[in-house]
Amino acid sequence: MKLRLIPPVVFLLFAVLMYALSKLLPFGQFDFFGRNPLKYALWGLGFLVMMIAMIQFRLKKTTTNPLKPEKASQLVVSGIFSYTRNPMYLAMLLFLIGFGLSLGNAFNTITAAGFVYYMNYFQIKREEEALTTLFGKEYTMYCKAVRRWF
Repeated sequence: MKLRLIPPVVFLLFAVLMYALSKLLPFGQFDFFGRNPLKYALWGLGFLVMMIAMIQFRLKKTTTNPLKPEKASQLVVSGIFSYTRNPMYLAMLLFLIGFGLSLGNAFNTITAAGFVYYMNYFQIKREEEALTTLFGKEYTMYCKAVRRWF
């Protein structure tokens, strides 16, 4: 599987794009009551989702390497993985949405949607192909039962 960018780098690039948009666009700024608590809640939830997913991978002794999904030794389908097939990417999305709230520019929602599109097309699709090859019908059934993001 050939990827040009690993997911943490993609995440950082989208965060930089969000920052640039918030500074360069002369419009789109917003504020509302509760924006800061919501931002912190999203960051906290993102951190919790990421940690739970990493612990589950560690307990199952399988890879978290997004460049080598074919090295997975087990299919993790319980816990947080029974709600989302991609909790680590969901955590990154929650961080980005929280960052967008922090910046206070409405166009950052489009940037967050762009992150979802990029991850679906360039990362998740390839991971799903590798896991289907590796786990076959078990993974296909899992995909039917659990959504990609939430």
